[in-house]
Amino acid sequence: MTKLLKICLLIISIGGAVLNLTAQISPGKLTSAHEHLEGIANCTKCHVLGDKNTTQKCLECHQEIKGLMDKNRGYHASSEVRGKECHTCHGEHFGRDFKIVRLDQNEFNHDLTGYILEGRHKELKCEECHNPQLIRSNISQKKGNTYLGLMAGCTSCHEDYHQNTLNGNCISCHSQETFSPAPGFDHDRTGFPLIGKHQTTDCTGCHAIENRNGKEFQIFAGIPFSGCINCHDDVHMNKFGNDCRKCHNEFSFQNVNTLNNFDHNLTNFPLNGMHIYVECKQCHTKSFTEPLVHNRCTNCHEDYHEKQFQRNGKSPDCVECHDVNGFSPSSFGIGKHTLTALPLEGAHMATPCFSCHKENNKWKFINLQSQCSGCHDNVHENYLDNKFVSDGGCKICHNVSVWSDIDFDHNTTNFELKGRHAELSCRDCHFKHENNYLREQQFKWEQQECTNCHTDVHFAQFNENGKNDCERCHTYKNWIPEKFSHDETRFKLDGQHKNLACSECHKPNDDTERPYIVFKFEDISCESCH
Repeated sequence: MTKLLKICLLIISIGGAVLNLTAQISPGKLTSAHEHLEGIANCTKCHVLGDKNTTQKCLECHQEIKGLMDKNRGYHASSEVRGKECHTCHGEHFGRDFKIVRLDQNEFNHDLTGYILEGRHKELKCEECHNPQLIRSNISQKKGNTYLGLMAGCTSCHEDYHQNTLNGNCISCHSQETFSPAPGFDHDRTGFPLIGKHQTTDCTGCHAIENRNGKEFQIFAGIPFSGCINCHDDVHMNKFGNDCRKCHNEFSFQNVNTLNNFDHNLTNFPLNGMHIYVECKQCHTKSFTEPLVHNRCTNCHEDYHEKQFQRNGKSPDCVECHDVNGFSPSSFGIGKHTLTALPLEGAHMATPCFSCHKENNKWKFINLQSQCSGCHDNVHENYLDNKFVSDGGCKICHNVSVWSDIDFDHNTTNFELKGRHAELSCRDCHFKHENNYLREQQFKWEQQECTNCHTDVHFAQFNENGKNDCERCHTYKNWIPEKFSHDETRFKLDGQHKNLACSECHKPNDDTERPYIVFKFEDISCESCH
């Protein structure tokens, strides 16, 4: 055999060995998305040596998903995904054409993203919103198609028809069913409530449609309305001044006040507020000279409250709560409410009156309950011990300022909060959620065991008499086994054993369905390890 032939055979042999070694190490080719990470030298970019979980490495690269999870936002922060390892949904090493992201658009529950699809949004195809034109620029497009990057605001997908002239809170006027008409808009909440003929006037009569910035635009903001002549021509050429209401009103231009020269302030009933706009004949039904009884509001107005405030056969006058500028809003404020059986404190001060006083479209002010349960549902009914909810005792835990601000002395129970337990919110232990909805509450357990809340990652290796005494090794501060001493076991560490890492002897079992670290051995002889 020639020297050249020997060299060729040697090269072929070495190449075959390398290929065989690669095949033994790599379980398969990466997908096209991760193709640039192919090769033995890149393994640690995705894998942590000695650990099957790659989630940490995945999130180091996919910062856009980690950022959302840190803010508890998006699909990956939902109850369906949180706590799962990345590889359980996004497998790898199955070849270049393997779909690492498998999404059934027809079955996907969009509510888990934190953005519930309502109205017309339900009818849209995914790609109508999730497309490169609408996705934020800070989501890298070089990663291909993505469902990330959309903002929740209307103008992130829709053009601002009002061209930034209004407050930007689209849903305060519009719904998700249709843009026009705007069902949430109420002209009475503006500085110009519509009265009389103004109620039937076409919107474009005041709010003109023009072309602005090359697009159709309707003017809603900045329209002057200090006087009638802002919109109407003065047919009298200013001969009678600019106060049209001296003769006219919003109900009819032709219905002229024939008594416009009469000064009602000369009587003992000056016209103020809404009384100014009342037609004379509404009060003076018979004649203008016959005196009218007017010492109480109910002389002309019906008792809207149907004698709820009547005492000893007599009701207080309306002026105690209302004025002539309008029946609503009431002038009965927080100061007067302090004189009632339920002074307003905390969040109650910001609660609108109708939340407590309106039921079935009827106002009710008398004989209301003063206990919390009179207005609020007891969400803990049948879950809490009676001693914590007696007499409507919500205040044992809650206050009237912030409902979620819990001030409960857990030491009054038989489970004192120590260490990390003292940092948890009540919901972490006592509420169970499913698909972002409260599924179950639990405040009582038959036995106080760590496994009531925590998974036994040791799979009963340390059970004694059917119970797990986690406190033999762990504290309430963290999961580190600070109290564990190997000298108290059957195998005291000495010599070179002291310098070994735990994982050198305690390795995962071979069970793929229930993997865990083996800590207890039947055989502790030298031959079992060496």
